[in-house]
Amino acid sequence: MIELKTKHEVEGLRAAGSIVAQTFLEIESMIKPGVVLREVDKVAEKFILKHGAETLYKGIRQMPYQRPFPGVICASVNQEICHGMPDNRELKEGDIVGIDIGLRYKGWCGDACRTFEIGQVKPEVHQLVETARQALQKGIDVSLPGNRIGMIGATIQEFAESKGYSVVREYGGHGIGRNLWEDPFVPHIGPASRGAVMREGMVLNIEPMINIGEPDTRILKDQWTVETADGTLSAQFEHTIVVTNNGPQILSLP
Repeated sequence: MIELKTKHEVEGLRAAGSIVAQTFLEIESMIKPGVVLREVDKVAEKFILKHGAETLYKGIRQMPYQRPFPGVICASVNQEICHGMPDNRELKEGDIVGIDIGLRYKGWCGDACRTFEIGQVKPEVHQLVETARQALQKGIDVSLPGNRIGMIGATIQEFAESKGYSVVREYGGHGIGRNLWEDPFVPHIGPASRGAVMREGMVLNIEPMINIGEPDTRILKDQWTVETADGTLSAQFEHTIVVTNNGPQILSLP
């Protein structure tokens, strides 16, 4: 059941998304060679709580058998695709790290992801990150009333594959509202003809995960971290958007 949000509800989601975006601004200066991921997590948690929001990821389970997620942010380094641990690892020159932040503010959820380049990265690594950033924007641009959900994935897939990259298939975007994960599921691959027809008031998280190598994935023993099966690099960007008759609006901006 896809719930369409009223203008008032969209403003609640925008307020939550704004705190997510402000949290990124708070932590971005410390994401550089030598920083320990756990320290980034601590700063993000302090900022979120200071602004009257609550964290969403810490303690969450997607499956009953999973151990509770230990961090406030997800921190996925290099070949890690998503759900990486903000642990005692130290970022190194040339790394990339995807930081995913989720929170709830006055009952509404905010969720976004950015991939950061650590110091100077190789040109092919920078190109991967830029392709993932652009793929997200391509998906946002076609989030229009009358298009099917599948148009988002088909557009992302066509763009990424035209650049020589692959798109992760098992994980995708989602609806969002008072809960972090709501209908519909938003695939990042085609066909364009599948899924519900988008309508004004539909709020979606689009979050393409783009790999240098093959799209196949595997989950590590920690029960959370998803990485590329072939060990190649992966990059991800995510925004919360609302579909409107005047075009899509990004809700996860400062």
